[in-house]
Amino acid sequence: MSIEETVSTVDPAFSPDGAIVTVLAGKAKGTSARIPGDLGAELVVGKAEDCGLVVPDDTVSRRHLAFKRVEGGIEVRDLGSTNGLKIGGARVQVALVSPGTIVRAGDIELLVRVELAGVQVPVSESSRFGRALGTSLAMRRIFGLLERVARSSATVLLTGETGTGKDVLAHALHEQGPRARGPFEVVDCGAVSPNLIESELFGHERGAFTGAVAARAGAFERAHNGTLFLDELGELPLDLQPKLLRALESREVRRVGGSKTIAVDVRVIAATTRDLPRAVRKGEFREDLWFRLAVVPIHVPPLRERLDDLSLLIGRMLENEPDLLVSEGTIAALRAHDWPGNVRELRNVIERAAVMARASGDPEIRLYEALSDAASPDLDPEDVFRFRAGTTWREAKARVDALLERRYLSWLLERHGNNASAAAREAELDRKYLAELARKHGLLRR
Repeated sequence: MSIEETVSTVDPAFSPDGAIVTVLAGKAKGTSARIPGDLGAELVVGKAEDCGLVVPDDTVSRRHLAFKRVEGGIEVRDLGSTNGLKIGGARVQVALVSPGTIVRAGDIELLVRVELAGVQVPVSESSRFGRALGTSLAMRRIFGLLERVARSSATVLLTGETGTGKDVLAHALHEQGPRARGPFEVVDCGAVSPNLIESELFGHERGAFTGAVAARAGAFERAHNGTLFLDELGELPLDLQPKLLRALESREVRRVGGSKTIAVDVRVIAATTRDLPRAVRKGEFREDLWFRLAVVPIHVPPLRERLDDLSLLIGRMLENEPDLLVSEGTIAALRAHDWPGNVRELRNVIERAAVMARASGDPEIRLYEALSDAASPDLDPEDVFRFRAGTTWREAKARVDALLERRYLSWLLERHGNNASAAAREAELDRKYLAELARKHGLLRR
């Protein structure tokens, strides 16, 4: 195909500061460079040593292409290269791109994505984004970013502790975007049996395996023209990760036991409680899949780091209980708690206290007893495994995980005289991660 002066159909709506280009293959695989933020500024890519992003592969010219800030977003332009510039298989001269776009230079693929470290994200003027609430600076920064991300189809990776509301943000992102009228499909990668997860994602044909009595569409097909939310992505088996990568690259899936490919148009939002960069370093998660998913990575802070949101969150949780009052003393008690279960734990505590208030005829919410039960570091394991009607799988798993973390870290730190570095070496954990877990459970001071 001859080179033509053309503009890509890739959505240019989202082009914030923090945009970077990452090399996905070749000698410079994993190398990234930031696209300068000033209007008209350029990032030149090529083999020459004076390029902003040096890619020393044979199919790349000395000065192959350039990314440039323009009024409409980020422009990519061929600089007269030998092997050309391609987007989506079409050879182009000039195109507008946004995070998530794959640009091909010769045999090398470049991914436009976002790296927010050190970037000042504009703060939203609103204290809500969809059903997500927050008056704290941390949450309004996230809302400000999501307001811009929602207009594009960029893949978003939400990270953070269990119970922080990543699923609520994912649903709000879908509702605020151009795919709001399409389906919103959820796959919890940690709750589906490993031998069934492939079928859940990609579907299966009749007779593909024992029990497959009829053909079934997978989550990718069901989410066509909508959004697919992959929750607990870090639990996805390693042998299935290449298949997910291919689906993200080609936007096609093949059912288990099937022979034909099915085109799908979905926006992917993923969430995980795991430290995926660390999992990549340990060989537990594919680096190329990490890059494809972390186009716009957003860390959701734990509740203990945004205590200013407590009053707003409690008000939402008690909106159907207008006669119940929450005193300043109760709020003070809530602020003193460490909230290892985050917003999910807060909801459980508030609901339990509301039931107690209604039963006693007391118009005031009194949390001290309910809160002390939830916060007790000496919680009886029998109570953890005593399930109540209405308890979800996530809530039960969060209580078990919290007990395991607290008991194991307490034993480990005592064994090493409260030396976090020595404890981390024995547990084969990153020292900063272990220290943060220990602080979460009140085992270390900051």
